[in-house]
Amino acid sequence: MKSYSLKIVSLLLIVCSVFSCTDLSETVYSEIEAGQFFNSEKDLLAYTGRAYTKLQDYPGEQFLWSLGQNASDEMVIPGKDNGDWYEQGRWQVIQKHTLNSSTANNKILTKSWNMVFEGISACNEILSVIGPMEFESKLRVEGEIKILRAYYYYWALDYWGNIPFSIDFSEPGPPQQQNRKFIFDFIVKEINDNIGALQELPTPEYYGRVTQGMAYTLLAKMYLNAKEWIGEDKYSEAVSACDAVIEIGAYAIEDNYFSNFLVHNENSFENIFVIPFHPSLTGDGFYWGYLTLNSSSKASFDMIADPWDGFVVQPDFFTKFSENDIRRNSFLFGQQYDSNGNPIVENGEPFIYSPTIANYNSRTKWEGARIAKYEYQKNINYGADMENDFVLFRYADVLYMKLEALYRLGRAGEFIDNSDLQKIRTRAGLTPYTVGDLSDSELLDEFGREFAWEGRRRQDLIRFGVYGNSWWEKPASGPNKKLFPIPQTALNTNPNLTQNPD
Repeated sequence: MKSYSLKIVSLLLIVCSVFSCTDLSETVYSEIEAGQFFNSEKDLLAYTGRAYTKLQDYPGEQFLWSLGQNASDEMVIPGKDNGDWYEQGRWQVIQKHTLNSSTANNKILTKSWNMVFEGISACNEILSVIGPMEFESKLRVEGEIKILRAYYYYWALDYWGNIPFSIDFSEPGPPQQQNRKFIFDFIVKEINDNIGALQELPTPEYYGRVTQGMAYTLLAKMYLNAKEWIGEDKYSEAVSACDAVIEIGAYAIEDNYFSNFLVHNENSFENIFVIPFHPSLTGDGFYWGYLTLNSSSKASFDMIADPWDGFVVQPDFFTKFSENDIRRNSFLFGQQYDSNGNPIVENGEPFIYSPTIANYNSRTKWEGARIAKYEYQKNINYGADMENDFVLFRYADVLYMKLEALYRLGRAGEFIDNSDLQKIRTRAGLTPYTVGDLSDSELLDEFGREFAWEGRRRQDLIRFGVYGNSWWEKPASGPNKKLFPIPQTALNTNPNLTQNPD
């Protein structure tokens, strides 16, 4: 469906746009006649790539993905017995839900906010430049950038609630803060107003770009969370948005769950929207092997530098997987082997990753299961991204969103026998669901098993009303903790902002 060579072309266009925007001698486009500006969609894509490159920080060590994941019950970053990874407690306040206005200078919080709003600003700048011009494919690319901007606003809405809002790059002064209902309505309208201009089918030329499938998936997520975010039930609308993705007819559940996460996963028919990565064309965004693995795993993957032994699976979350659930192989646990298949033994001790952790503040080197959902590329060095493209939306997400929306409407029986829906379970080695199997707790656990470490868990926990519950090493937390505090740097530079309640 998608070719590796076209992925490289797309990445090159984006990389060129990033490098050009740091060139102090770059051309001033306002001084070029319109007829000499953008002559093709390729020219436009090269210019608009800067809005897409802002996504590349998302799965990094100290950005939005790690902020949300560490606040959920999936992932944890405990302090080690040698003092590593404590880092002034910046990870613990996120995991324990004690992050508040007095710790709003938290580095992970600040970098996550900056990533989102820099993405919005890049979209605003691009739209301001191409807005007055008329050329072939303008409406399609303009629609892409508007919905990409809506996606950044979706993240901001989810994580911070009431947020600064601007769609005018030339607007003087800091933007005003708007409430969740305002932002919600803007995102939904922006999607509906522009979705018709987008590319419908996910062709290789549109790999990694906003398409109708991506836009309808985003719309479904808006509607599915509407009850939590704006107090309005929009489950029927969520079903319709999911049906729109299904009716495109271009997506399917892969036979092999892990096909979606291979080093070369650009051929997946399940992945709807991804962040393309490459070891030499992108950098310092997607390096999970170094974040999660212990240095002893170098022998398993022929790693060049020592990994950092930080991000591990919360012990209680690991127990949600039955032994016959193929998706449990998303994690490394038990005896480890070198790249030739030989058991690794160090100083007479078998190298065994234990899913349990005895002491939260003093984790030993092999405690905690490690993430291995994305295939690890051999001989990769620190500073180089993994070549796997990071999956933001996939078809299983659409099908499970539809199931949940129908379940909440009391109509799950209308969809429970869908062959693609059943395949999500059967490819995992499990029996398909019947209506009688469904409950809030079972759906939440199943979503955790299917989408582990894909950045969805925090949102699911909130929507199912259990985000404030206690779990491994996390005490119960109040409803205000469903939103993160606004970073202190943002408050210092924008007097229009009011901090979220502690």
